[in-house]
Amino acid sequence: MPTIAYPPKPSPGDRIAVVSPSAGLPGLFPRPFELGLERLREDYGLEPVEYPTTRKMGATPQERADDIHAAFADPDIRAVIASIGGDDQITVLPLLDRELIRAHPKPFFGMSDNTNLLMFLYNTGIVGYHGATVMCELGRPGAMHPQTAESLRAALFTSGAYELRPAERWTDVNGDWADPATFDAEPATRPGTGWTWLNAGQVVEGRGWGGNLEILGWLLMADREIAHDLSEYDGGVLLLETSEDLPSGTEVFRTLRNFGERGLLQRFSALLMGRARAWSLQRPNSPQEAARHVAEQREAVCRALRAYAPDMPVVFDVDFGHTDPQFVLPHGGTIRVDGPARRITVTY
Repeated sequence: MPTIAYPPKPSPGDRIAVVSPSAGLPGLFPRPFELGLERLREDYGLEPVEYPTTRKMGATPQERADDIHAAFADPDIRAVIASIGGDDQITVLPLLDRELIRAHPKPFFGMSDNTNLLMFLYNTGIVGYHGATVMCELGRPGAMHPQTAESLRAALFTSGAYELRPAERWTDVNGDWADPATFDAEPATRPGTGWTWLNAGQVVEGRGWGGNLEILGWLLMADREIAHDLSEYDGGVLLLETSEDLPSGTEVFRTLRNFGERGLLQRFSALLMGRARAWSLQRPNSPQEAARHVAEQREAVCRALRAYAPDMPVVFDVDFGHTDPQFVLPHGGTIRVDGPARRITVTY
């Protein structure tokens, strides 16, 4: 099993790189981006530093790779955070200099398409942090969700254990960034529903590994950043969440079935399944449609696990995916899943 280490943490007053490894959406939607930068400065005491492609739509994979290299190589930069995700970061991976990044380990924060870079860092021996992009979580209208803000602060500045708690209030409905009225108030939220546990009779602890399900499927197809020696994942805690593309239950099952046929799914000691997003601007589902979508996704996961890992402990509706709030999870770091006590603890 490869050696993976936590990189040194920043402190208030330090400089943090803001990069766009996927899409330069800050150039199209400056309002949430500027709001996120302001909160990095005022709420966290960090000085954000932009790069040539941070606000550039259509940047080439090489240009984006150059920005990543510059951010990691600069000794004055103490952490790196993605502006947002996208859908083609996989094209950047072959251009990254693994030795350069290994020589300058830093905390990286991102999710969704940034699953690509989190996987790259895992295989480089560096713990990354799944969650908290500038435009989505930091740039949330009105205010950051308090549970997101607390988790990000702990992940940024501390190195100890942090216990996750079910969301007190949550949402997966957001306004249109192109509409200024979106930023007049916080998103409407609804009461939390808690977590759902399966096979909760044991306590397991292992390295967190995973991210966005769709991106992991693409990496598997491209044969990138997934180890050929699958014993590297033995005993790990699998992290899976689905995107605003709202993949169907059929698609989720087929992807997980392929993980099982590869021999990957059954290697892990537990699964944390992110709360399924069931609404998007492109598919504004009714509450009934959303509930049906969530139920179909959950049954797809259970169906795959019955076939390939029937005894695996599973926790559904953990808030670390494309819903709000969003906990930051250490990718490659220690995660403890205590079934009997119904507790999840991460080590930042």
